[in-house]
Amino acid sequence: MAIEDDIALLEGVPLLQLLGREGLRVIAISADTRRLNEGEVLFREGQFADAAYVVVSGKLRVCHENPARSAKPGHNEEVGPGTLLGEIALITDTKRPATATALVPSAVLRIPRVIFMRTVESYPEAAVRIAETLSERVSTTLGQLDDVRRRLDEIGVPPGGR
Repeated sequence: MAIEDDIALLEGVPLLQLLGREGLRVIAISADTRRLNEGEVLFREGQFADAAYVVVSGKLRVCHENPARSAKPGHNEEVGPGTLLGEIALITDTKRPATATALVPSAVLRIPRVIFMRTVESYPEAAVRIAETLSERVSTTLGQLDDVRRRLDEIGVPPGGR
């Protein structure tokens, strides 16, 4: 894929588009393309994550395998081109919450955290936009968790389960 094609793909990823075209150019130049065969695992649940991936082509299954790590063990989600996998790995040390496996021959762009962070540092206005977006997401998630807590209180489920 040409750099301009990579930039166009990255522009379609909501979090990454906040970097602006020049920031995306840096990411596109620095990202590695990885091709996957059908059935090949991109990453496994519980592995250390130091990069995110954008699906370029094909289709991957994202599956939570460990019941202790997920409210939906065995839950499958199929993702295709333009999907960002592992966005939290772009900003902090983390482990993979799920396993991603190619359902068909596929390609992904690997965006290492170090490259993403250097790019964000080079474009402070983009850093502000990203921080605001992530803050809004956290606030939304906290609100949803508060709703769940209230519903559990209404039906009499004690904190920590049954």
